[in-house]
Amino acid sequence: MGSFASHETHKPTILTVPGLGGSGRSHWQSLWEDARPDTIRVELGMWSTPHRNAWVTRLDEAIRQAQAPVILAAHSLGCLAVAWWAELSPQPYGWPVAGALLVAPADVDRADAPDSLKGFAPSPRTPLPFPSILVASRDDPWIAIERAHSLAVDWGSHFVDAGHHGHINAASGLGWWQEGQELLGRVIAASGADREARSGPLAPSAARVVLELNATDAPQAHYLRR
Repeated sequence: MGSFASHETHKPTILTVPGLGGSGRSHWQSLWEDARPDTIRVELGMWSTPHRNAWVTRLDEAIRQAQAPVILAAHSLGCLAVAWWAELSPQPYGWPVAGALLVAPADVDRADAPDSLKGFAPSPRTPLPFPSILVASRDDPWIAIERAHSLAVDWGSHFVDAGHHGHINAASGLGWWQEGQELLGRVIAASGADREARSGPLAPSAARVVLELNATDAPQAHYLRR
């Protein structure tokens, strides 16, 4: 993977990164794509038979084609594609990917993981080169919340306990998922990508403060606690 363009002043592009099987019409990713002109799906292909290197390559192509800065909104196995892209990418901190919202990552390392997930194992453990939030559910059939928290620690992500919402997908009945939009907004703010005059990303320490700021003032505080 080659080098990236230098910093410019643009509003961020939101790239959704679905997981195994893609995201159907009632999934929050699809609803965001329909409602937000700044939001585009990454067409990873091979939705039912994913291949790690192919997904990482297509994600890399989408990031390069997008107008930077880029914010990733990934779900399930898409979170692992993001982590592997970061593992293999030479990008400096915060550019061109300025931040990520990682929702309900799949546990590709568990002993009974389906064959479709095992090609993404082992999960990368390198901190992500951009500010991120990882949100997980207590009753997700694809990952235990303790394992999700461990991934957040490895990746340097701010961890959010979403309570009991299954796999945080269409079956969870979240619809537009307003709380997710609020978390996405916090990622954008932490990246500094919404500033009028962008001279570069916020420093990691400053980004962390933004991610954690005013957590108790959120409409649903349990979504925003550490």
